[in-house]
Amino acid sequence: MAEIVTTEVRHSRWSRLLVATIRLPDGQTTLRDIEDHGEAAVVLPYDPERRMAMLIRQFRTPPKLVAGDGMILEAPAGRLDETDPEACARREALEEIGLRLNRLEPVARVWTLPALSTERAWLYLAPYTAADRVTDGGGLAEEHEEITVLEMPLAELATMADAGELTELKLLLLLQTLRLRHPELFTA
Repeated sequence: MAEIVTTEVRHSRWSRLLVATIRLPDGQTTLRDIEDHGEAAVVLPYDPERRMAMLIRQFRTPPKLVAGDGMILEAPAGRLDETDPEACARREALEEIGLRLNRLEPVARVWTLPALSTERAWLYLAPYTAADRVTDGGGLAEEHEEITVLEMPLAELATMADAGELTELKLLLLLQTLRLRHPELFTA
């Protein structure tokens, strides 16, 4: 089995970029890049009565660089600043979309990009009602997030998923989990 011999921090700001020296099973060594910014929580809020979901659209630099369109449809998410991932999911939902969430339905804790990143994301579904919307959301001004809040029909999101139009992996996973757990929300 391979082992990490050393790690060296090459950059540190919002995330750290490290280079790890790896000893392979045959004794050779090689270098691997690591992006480290910690764990995250992601939540897909859905209204079971109206069959809607609350999402964000936000500019993301890497998709802009690679594909020319940086405006990505996502579920509310953020880096864990606290030790409780559920508290993080609730905080991000309030900051980004203005929802005060009560019940969270755990989905999974997943590696988001294991070949490069240390990020593991706690994924949740969360039912809400119109009364749970307590602010406009939009993110924190000091974080320069430029978030647009969207409320979309679940059926439209399912159609987008089936057409390959949902490009953010965590949103796609959460939506498909919602479809499996609560198929009645997607029928006419």
